[in-house]
Amino acid sequence: MADLVYPPVIATVKTLWRYLGLRFDFQGQEHLPAAGKSGGAVLAINHIGYLDFALAGTAALPMKRYIRFMAKSEIFDHKIAGPLMRGMHHISVDRSAGSAALVAALRALKSGEIIGIFPEGTISRSFEIAELKSGAVRLAQGAGVPVIPVALWGSQRIVTKKRKPDFGRNKFPVSITFGEPIMIPKGADIPLEEAKLKVAMIELLHQTQNRYPDNPVGQWWAPVRLGGTAPTQEQVELDKLETKKEPHNGKDK
Repeated sequence: MADLVYPPVIATVKTLWRYLGLRFDFQGQEHLPAAGKSGGAVLAINHIGYLDFALAGTAALPMKRYIRFMAKSEIFDHKIAGPLMRGMHHISVDRSAGSAALVAALRALKSGEIIGIFPEGTISRSFEIAELKSGAVRLAQGAGVPVIPVALWGSQRIVTKKRKPDFGRNKFPVSITFGEPIMIPKGADIPLEEAKLKVAMIELLHQTQNRYPDNPVGQWWAPVRLGGTAPTQEQVELDKLETKKEPHNGKDK
């Protein structure tokens, strides 16, 4: 497919990275299928910040590959982001009718594209790997392609959920690691394979965090496990329950 929109978007994104002075540490890109090689792949990426799409895409550029991301349909409805998303051949996911997105993603994978998925479904405020949805494993199995775990760390310091964005020239380190490809056998038990993928993503995230240059102790952007002050996953779930209980427009539902 023709890529007329992706190159100028990449140029713009690279300009943003230079302005922010980000210090990149990308490892494991050799696990991605290189340009010209047959076969697609599913990238299962942890989600910690709003720039994860662009950062993961940047990390894949040395292999001369564009990532087609699956993203919620609301982004495609935006008057600015929508045309860009469609121009880059990303895949819209309508959560009330996801079958069309599944068909589009399978078609892209079988044609040799790389599909990027955030299997947690939303940004993890604990900065740990939350529960995964089964889309990544099902797609990889259905298309007969590998799923590649990807660990991203540092993007939450720029802009993430429930924090004021920081677009200053702070030269934040951003580390991204591509893990070894995992094949999902035909007929394999999906929940079991999902559990294996989660373990692989957790291990890869820990490796990436361990080589991160900045000290996480006492920092809001680090999980409790590393001595940080981010909410635990249990606290996040409690917050969700409390939000549901809150009165609507000043009146109980």
